[in-house]
Amino acid sequence: MATAIGVVLSGVCFAQPAAQTSDAWPVRPLRFVVPYPPGGPLDSMARLLAEKAKSSLGQTIIVENKPGAGGNIGADIVAKAAPDGYTLVMGAVATHAINPWLFASIPYDSVRDFAPVVLVASVPNVLVLNKDFAARENIRSLPDLIEYARKNPGKLNYGSGGSGSAGHLSAELLRTRANIDVVHIPYQGAAPAQLALLSGQSDFMFDNLAASAPLIQDGKVIALAVTTLKRSALLPDVPTVEESGIRPFDIGTWFGVFTTAGTPEAIVQKLYGAYENALKDPAVIERLKLMGSNAELMSSTGFADFVRLELEKYKEIVKVSGAKVN
Repeated sequence: MATAIGVVLSGVCFAQPAAQTSDAWPVRPLRFVVPYPPGGPLDSMARLLAEKAKSSLGQTIIVENKPGAGGNIGADIVAKAAPDGYTLVMGAVATHAINPWLFASIPYDSVRDFAPVVLVASVPNVLVLNKDFAARENIRSLPDLIEYARKNPGKLNYGSGGSGSAGHLSAELLRTRANIDVVHIPYQGAAPAQLALLSGQSDFMFDNLAASAPLIQDGKVIALAVTTLKRSALLPDVPTVEESGIRPFDIGTWFGVFTTAGTPEAIVQKLYGAYENALKDPAVIERLKLMGSNAELMSSTGFADFVRLELEKYKEIVKVSGAKVN
């Protein structure tokens, strides 16, 4: 009996410090990895959220840019980190849904190696057309563009930020769904692809809505459709691709906060609470609105389910595109 009591008491003693550790967390600064270069919308949002979330956590959140391999290098840092919640990553549709099918191999499993915390933003892509080409060929809608492509096979070309980019995948899905023959011109990033569209080197492209919105509003390009199931509040008069008759079609750019798999659920929920508060901050709401974000706050479990569905969806889309990175 004495032995049994000793075992029970020792269990209580061991359990108590563990609970206290969880309650006290965090006791040191957090590391927030951005797997892309500094200066982009994902990087600027990570920095804004880090600033807003630190008051809830009582610790500084240090943002580090670790670009390379389409985001795989930065994501892998968090996949291999200690499961204690101190290392986070701003994961995205590329790192968690596209790259597993695009790359011949990646060093992490986008589902098993991460604990999703919160979805930050979901931004539509938009099909934009060179305005001179649109005026010359009298193209005012996506059905007009498809009709032109069918009458002129192989004549229409589109630019993208590179093989496997969201713009490339969107255009290839359109090519397949609409049964048209169009030519892909890959560029080294979305910015040069956008310049090529403006100069008339390409006829159309699928661009990130936040990047294209100023050009659309200034009349420098023509917006034909957004790629998500719902219209964007930034472009309420622009129909979706599905509304234009091409189904099924649902592609968007999303990103959110992840930590390492195996992190205690209590810590994941502390992170969720801190970032939930940050996402309700007026400055963050305004930034998301300017990006054209359609994201709705979802639980960590809901975000995990969303990531699994996106991973399965992009398996088909990447296959359709024929894109591969060795």
